[in-house]
Amino acid sequence: MQKMVKEQTEVKPNIYANPEELPEVEESKKCLKDYFEECKEMIRSDGGPPRWFSPLDCSSSSPDCPLLLFLPGIDGTGLGLVMHHHRLGKMFNIWCLHIPVKDRTPFTQLVKLVERTVRSENHRLPNRPIYLVGESLGACLAFSVAARNPEMDLVLVLSNPATSFSKSQLQPLIPLLEIMPDQFPLNLPYMLSLATGDPLRMLMDNVVKRGPLPQTIGELSQDLVTMSSYLPVLADILPRETLRWKLDLLKSGSACANSCLHAVKAQMLILCSGRDQLLPSQEESQRLQKALPDSEIRMFEESGHFLFLEDNVDLVTIIKGATFYRRGKHLDCVSDYMPPTPCEFKKIYESFRWVVTATGPVMLSTLEDGKVVRGLAGIPSEGPVLFVGYHMLLGIDIIPFVTQLMMERNILVRGIAHPAMFQRLKDRRPTEAEPSDFDVIRVMGAVPVSAGNFYKLMSSKSHALLYPGGVREALHRKGEEYKLFWPEQSEFVRMAAKFGAKIVPFGVVGVDDIAEIMLDYNDQMKIPWRREEIERVTRRAAKLRTDATGEVANQQMHLPWMLPKFPGRFYYYFGKPIETEGMKVELKDKDKSHELYLHIKSEVERCLAYLKEKRGKDPYRNLLSRFLYQASHGSTSPSEIPTFEL
Repeated sequence: MQKMVKEQTEVKPNIYANPEELPEVEESKKCLKDYFEECKEMIRSDGGPPRWFSPLDCSSSSPDCPLLLFLPGIDGTGLGLVMHHHRLGKMFNIWCLHIPVKDRTPFTQLVKLVERTVRSENHRLPNRPIYLVGESLGACLAFSVAARNPEMDLVLVLSNPATSFSKSQLQPLIPLLEIMPDQFPLNLPYMLSLATGDPLRMLMDNVVKRGPLPQTIGELSQDLVTMSSYLPVLADILPRETLRWKLDLLKSGSACANSCLHAVKAQMLILCSGRDQLLPSQEESQRLQKALPDSEIRMFEESGHFLFLEDNVDLVTIIKGATFYRRGKHLDCVSDYMPPTPCEFKKIYESFRWVVTATGPVMLSTLEDGKVVRGLAGIPSEGPVLFVGYHMLLGIDIIPFVTQLMMERNILVRGIAHPAMFQRLKDRRPTEAEPSDFDVIRVMGAVPVSAGNFYKLMSSKSHALLYPGGVREALHRKGEEYKLFWPEQSEFVRMAAKFGAKIVPFGVVGVDDIAEIMLDYNDQMKIPWRREEIERVTRRAAKLRTDATGEVANQQMHLPWMLPKFPGRFYYYFGKPIETEGMKVELKDKDKSHELYLHIKSEVERCLAYLKEKRGKDPYRNLLSRFLYQASHGSTSPSEIPTFEL
């Protein structure tokens, strides 16, 4: 009884409880104005050779953080990540390369400078990766260093690489700078106003994404004044002679990088802007991905060339979403994982709010005395906890479950997902999902299914989510709604018992209230071009349960063709947690383990049957009835709208 009271008293408001009230950005995040201010200070007493500096606002929170070397673009200040320093500093030890305005160090010497640092740090900490983050010119430096050191563990994060400089609008300006009179205003601000309009567009985009129109107009006016006051700073960063030198650097750097691309073996993330008017970055990113074996692209359709100076670009979230953050030789999905910040959670919640609104989820849980209650009070606070349940069509039920558990209980669920969501395919077709489509689930903690990852989650006392039915259940056929396709033998019971995990069986219904399957797997296999596509995708996907028998072994990767319905409602029922503490020895017996496995399966089926019966008595099962209730009762959360009697 005391334990039950303890669990209930731990249910209390937390910072995730009201996503609408969370800040859009972290309070300490800097802005474009800070970039200009710090550039102004840096070039005031500039001189000497290129050198490294570590920003004062980057204080690594852990001694085992990897090193991040920032290689600047054409500005050379090394301050291009100023809007990301605070967050990056919690994950990396950051050094930034500064190239003074009057410095004329050739590209090859800059490569050697970076290479000396990389080799020195690799010798000092040989088991940690070194991150090279470069933009335009800096990306060429990163390519050249990586090509000269293929044996080193380097991770490249490159924004709009200048390897396409020969096709750039800047290329024809080099001879113009040679012949134009000195009084002709051919400096950086003038070039940008002619060729791109990027600074003004950047200000417009940054401000428009912040809030209501009156606030937007005020901020835009203020930022325009700020920009006009800092045009002289831009001119000081790249005066005429320096600009000419930097363009020559871009030309030589592009040629050098392209000549050695074949030797680059490093893991690489290419960030590409859709509205880069200085470089043909979209076309170039595709070329680079084909040429480089271990590369991946993230596209930013509405961004300009100066990607890292845009408000809506968060480098930390990008790295986390692409699973490019690691502290050792190999990625550890558990120890290397960093939970979403409140700002990240707010953005994720808002992007999927329509799902919660459309489905009005009803969450039921079971207390230790067996009482069923509305809400998630019955979910154990302390891990390890293993949620085991039915995998609804396409897994759309995961979104309300994970977000509601964060909001109500401050519990992060680590989903155990199909490896296809983590694969990096080189020859992806337009009909296949983009790798970035799964970034959100990775930020929220999903891991590829494997015995090793399951072991790590349980040993770290995590709350993990497992669907034994896997792909076969999530991509079921017509008439198979709420049918379990579990393996004949237990796959998780003994591992859970090894760590004394609490197993929470659950069911969820509602998929048949939002869509109807028109063409399932059997139908599509009768269409020649669809059969060929399904077989091709299935061959490329990671193979699971190769030794399994029965329907669960059918892991064909396809998407059912569905006809949407006027939305109904999702219902979740979490059964009474099953204790395995102290059962480690007992469950080593295969028969005992299988008995518990069948009990868990029957509990999931019981939860499904309960919900299918009770939802018929819900007066607010239909979306229209829920909208009418909200209209008459004010801004009620979709998950708080009444339902059937328990």
